[in-house]
Amino acid sequence: MDLAELTSKASSAVQPGGDFTKKVKFDFGDAGKLFIDGAAGKVDNSDSPADATIKVDWNDFQKISGGQMDPTMAFMQGKLKVEGDMSVAMQLQSLMKKFS
Repeated sequence: MDLAELTSKASSAVQPGGDFTKKVKFDFGDAGKLFIDGAAGKVDNSDSPADATIKVDWNDFQKISGGQMDPTMAFMQGKLKVEGDMSVAMQLQSLMKKFS
């Protein structure tokens, strides 16, 4: 999966008025960004301000989304970093299952 495919899957999973109403940005470094505005139901690759920013290497993200790496362990090992509201990141687990 590449960033364009992930963006497309995320767009299908995020609906206005859905369960996830926050703004979160995934920063994959050189691979790009994924911005999710849950309240508006919009997904793009902008560098917009977010309630939480999750910094993770693209390869590690693919392992996490594919179930080969535990997100909690990735966080504890420093492979996944959260800036901003940690509770927003915790809410992502159910959303991530929809576009993994």
